[in-house]
Amino acid sequence: MNATSATLTAVSPPASPRPRLRGLTAESIFVGRSLRHSMRDGESLLMAILLPVLLMLMFTWVFGGAIDPSGAYVDYVVPGIILTCAGFGASSTAVYVANDMRTGIIDRFRTMPLRANAVLTGHVVASLLRNLVATSIVIVVGVLVGFRPDASLADWIALAGLIALYILAITYLFAAIGLAAGSPEGANGYGFILLFLPYLSSAFVPVASMPPWLQPVAAAQPITPIVETIRGLLTDATVGASALWAGGWCVAILAVSMCWGAWLFGRRAARR
Repeated sequence: MNATSATLTAVSPPASPRPRLRGLTAESIFVGRSLRHSMRDGESLLMAILLPVLLMLMFTWVFGGAIDPSGAYVDYVVPGIILTCAGFGASSTAVYVANDMRTGIIDRFRTMPLRANAVLTGHVVASLLRNLVATSIVIVVGVLVGFRPDASLADWIALAGLIALYILAITYLFAAIGLAAGSPEGANGYGFILLFLPYLSSAFVPVASMPPWLQPVAAAQPITPIVETIRGLLTDATVGASALWAGGWCVAILAVSMCWGAWLFGRRAARR
């Protein structure tokens, strides 16, 4: 190398950094990625739909006659099955996020010109789409076994908004759990604990039928006002203050989960 070329090399400007992707391009890419992974993981997708349907059939045909001999128990239990279905579907997000953290793919994503939270957003939006489809299937199956909703068009719109908000909140919570867990197996275990919350609410039996010491717990937890609001919308009844509590709980869970997830993502990624 002669002196002239050495001088040119020494004074050549550094390469400019690649610009970040604009708009929601990164998020749309990761949504598509998560949806493709979901389709390949057919067993998890099938179980997220099949388990709530089996629960509904069991509570309707096996326990329903003992709980409500009139046969109207299916109208009571469908809202609880809807939330259970959302929980089963969202729980897989924790496993997917934990698996991304373990395999090291996050390190490769960090070298790309995209926002750090685009990965989590892709997982959450894909889970939201999957769960809305699964919820629709559960409602159709409920109608087939005798569920007869009395909701008006406005009730259905409000119902869709509340269910979407609940799915979004709980999915972000499961995504944060996936970041906090040390492995996909651990994320699955921690998330499984949350799936018991509907059973400690008014989703399957009235709170008044529970032991006195358990009634305050069941009434104060977030699932009870959410399921009561869904039940009221489906029956075209007055929901009252439960709608405010339901929306407030969903927004609070969503805000806390997003902040917790962003902090965990930055913390975990910085360690690698």
